[in-house]
Parts: sequence; structure tokens; C-alpha cells
Amino acid sequence: MQGQDPIEAPDQYFGKQLYAYQEQAIEEIFKRLKDHPVRHNLLYQLPTGGGKTVIFSEITRRFIEETGKKVLILTHRVELCGQTHQMLNEFGVVNKIISREVWELPVPNEFMCYVAMVETLNNRLRDKILDLDNIGLMIVDEAHYNSFGKLFKFYEKGVILGVTATPLSSNINLPMKDNYDELIVGESISSLINMGFLAKATTWSYHVGLTSLKVGMNGDYTVSSSERLYNNHAMQDKLLNAYREKSLGKKTLIFNNGIATSQYVYATFHEAGYKIKHLDNTHTPKERREILQWFREKPDAILTSVSILTTGFDEPTVESIILNRATKSLTLYFQMIGRGSRILPNKSEFTVIDLGNNLSRFGLWDAEVDWHRIFRSPEAYLSTIWSDEEIEKHYKYVMPEELRLRFAKSESIDFDVKAVHQQVMKSGQRPKIVIEQSIEQHIRICQENSDDLEGAVALADLLKEEIEYRVRLFTHCLSKTSESYVKWLQEDYKRKLKASLLRNSEHHMDENMDELIEEENQEEDNQPD
Repeated sequence: MQGQDPIEAPDQYFGKQLYAYQEQAIEEIFKRLKDHPVRHNLLYQLPTGGGKTVIFSEITRRFIEETGKKVLILTHRVELCGQTHQMLNEFGVVNKIISREVWELPVPNEFMCYVAMVETLNNRLRDKILDLDNIGLMIVDEAHYNSFGKLFKFYEKGVILGVTATPLSSNINLPMKDNYDELIVGESISSLINMGFLAKATTWSYHVGLTSLKVGMNGDYTVSSSERLYNNHAMQDKLLNAYREKSLGKKTLIFNNGIATSQYVYATFHEAGYKIKHLDNTHTPKERREILQWFREKPDAILTSVSILTTGFDEPTVESIILNRATKSLTLYFQMIGRGSRILPNKSEFTVIDLGNNLSRFGLWDAEVDWHRIFRSPEAYLSTIWSDEEIEKHYKYVMPEELRLRFAKSESIDFDVKAVHQQVMKSGQRPKIVIEQSIEQHIRICQENSDDLEGAVALADLLKEEIEYRVRLFTHCLSKTSESYVKWLQEDYKRKLKASLLRNSEHHMDENMDELIEEENQEEDNQPD
């Protein structure tokens, strides 16, 4: 069983064998339930890929066997209903899905376990078609979604067990501690990696200026502001270059914030000659199956999508995850990266490319997290997360090693914007002198490392990220600047750099011509009579 992922993949799970940490978790949960015979709602945390479905399937089996009471399992997606149904069958638990077609349940009936989507069940309970009086245990999958809370008022007699990878409510105004009495923390991501149950992530972060993004009512970045940023040519080029640098030839999953962005990504990669498909929630079930089948079978396939593949999707062969978006949701961050964490006999690592400053916001995917603190004080945790302005303020550009080699002839390529600005201000000069000196330094290193104008201009193009960083640092030194001014100044800097290289080249050519004329004149003077 080593290397087999038990969660969301019933066709790969054989029998009822459980790993030691799963057995330990189950024993701990049952102990807590026995210690609290009166209503005591438990929340169990385990990373994506750790086998939450396996654990609560075995809990369901044992609970029915020991108490003779029925179990209800709630999900928020139809795909999860089907996967849970199959996993329960693997454990020998006869169960029924309460679908849209099910309007009443005969009493008594042979089913001891039901699986239902939250909205479907809520409609049945609201219309008084069903009741939960005979349910002894309610299990809530992906419990961080606050949509489940509306069902708790219909269920007062039994016990609730919530399971989640991230015990942080999707709505800050509805903290999980209000619905759950206690949190049980399972194995950490790093522990599961060390035990060989999850693949290790190598993360590459490409800085993106996000100050233009807007936050919506749900607490995350709006689709409209994200699309304005990520749909532009510069961001598409950055995405394409990042893929070529770090994920070329790897089976890659790209997450975007918005269908339009995903379609734009598809067009960009398709035009560049890469094998890519786009998937969103407007596709029919048949189209979805065909696209996922194509993605599964093609080794170097690229699939671009929105959040439709963050839950209920399992493809262990994914080798690279690209976050072509920013998010303020810790849960979504873990879910997206988790899609690449499945292990295989020939896969123990995967690549993560971050194009949304998510690494700066949340830290590494496999870093230790104090889930108890987050559960107890979600507001305090959220207050520690850097804003986009703070990320921008603390960001420091470091030229990539492979790019530094292109400027190997220059002993130093550094330019301290803040220090130069201070000197300029002390001397009573105008602030624009800082930009002028920066351009002069870039001209110098471009000319030092090229043999002609074409080579110098090519090097200048490679300095785009550093230029944008220097300009943003410069504007931070000013009292107040708008985002539009920053963007204009960045583009103006690039134009002036190329124009200066061209002028210097023409001047150099004129000097060379003067030297040639002088040499010819000297040769004529030296001719014998």
C-alpha cells in the first residue's frame, strides 16, 4: 500500500487496510465521543491527500456496528457524493445518495447511511419531507464551507463530526469554533511527506504587483480585477516564460481566477504550440469527462481551469501546479497545491509555480501551521497575513542566477534606489535624477556585456522585472503616487533605456567613422612620393 493514495480514489484502495496514523485518528475520535456522551461536536483536520474519506468511512462503519444508529454524510459537490458513496461501499457500508430525485425515504428502510449534498438536503428538510431524528452521527466533509451551518438547526439530538484540511471558515463572520467544540489535529503535510504518503513540492515564486486588485464581499479578490491584471500581455508572457523555465514537458494544471483568464491562457499556450485544454463549469458532464480523460492519458498535457478542480478532482500524474492567480483564502491555497501532491511509484516530487505572491502571503505549503491557534482565534491569525502593500514593501528583487550569467562581464550590477534617493534629496536635486542614474547604470551593464546594438537591446529586454522593481521602489520614496503613474513610469523607463542605447550606438558609430577617416588620411600622408 506504500505509495497508494487512499483519498478520493476508491478504485485504488484495496480492502479495509488502514495506515497507523489513520487508525490512531479514528481511536482518538471515538475516545472523544465516549468522553462526551452529551452533544459534543468534533472537528478533525488532515491535509488533502491524507485520507479523510477513508477515515470517516471507517468511522461510519464502526459507529453503525457499535451503536446501531444511522449516519448522514454531507458534501458540497456532486462529485464528492459519488466518491464518498463508492468509498463507503469499499468498507461494506450500504448507503444511499439523497439526490434531487429522492423526495422521501421509506421508514423503516435497510439503509444505515445516507450521503447528501447540503443544498439538496436543506431543501428536503425545509419542506419537511425528511427529518434527522433517527440520525446518530452527522459527518460534514470539507467542513470549512459555512453553507453547512444552516443544517445544524435541523439536527439537535446526535453528534456532528466535521472533517477538513483547513479549519478556517470561508466566512470570517461565522468562525468554526461557533459550531464545533473541539479540534483534533492530524498529521502535518511535512510528516506525510516524510512517511512517503505525499509528494514533496518545489516552489518557484515570480513576484507580481497586486495593488490593483480589489477584494470582494467574499473576502477574496474579485474576478473582474483579477482578469484586468492577468489577461494583459505582460502577465501572459510571464506565465508562459515561467512554464518554459520550470515546468516544460511536465503534466501541468493551471489555476486562474475567472473563466476569461483561463480561456486567454489556453489561447496563449495553444498559439505557442503546446498541448493544452480549458475546462470550466459551463462544460457538459460529457465534455468534462473527455477533457479529463485526455489530460490523464497525455504525459505532457496542460489543463487550464478555474476553481472547478480544487475539490473532487484526483489525478496523481500531475507534476506541476501553476497558481496563475492570487487568493486571500488559505483553504484555496492548500487545495490548489494539493492537486499535485499525490504520489506514484515514479513520482515523489512536484513543481509549484506561484504567480500571485501566495507564498509571501501564506508561507510554504509544507510549513508547520498552528491549526489550534487558527481555530481558536481566526481573526488574530488573519491579522498577521501581509497585505499586498506590505508584500510589495518587503519584496526585494534578486536577479536569477541564469540571468546574472548574461551580465558576467560586469563586476557589479547593483543599484541602491533608496540610498541614491537620499543622496539626491540631500543635495537639493530633483527626484528624477534617481531614475536617470539608474538608466545610466543599466546602459553601462548592457553595453559591457554585448558586442553590438542588437545584443545590448536584447539584454535591456531581460531587465524588465528589475526595472519594474526599481521604479516601484522609487515611487515608494515619493510622498504619494497612483498605480497608473507607476505603470507609466515603468514603461517610460524601458523606452528611455532603449532610446539611450540607440543614441549611444549611433554616437559610437560616428566616432568610429572619424577614426577611420583620420587613419586613411595618415596612410595617404605616409605614402611614398
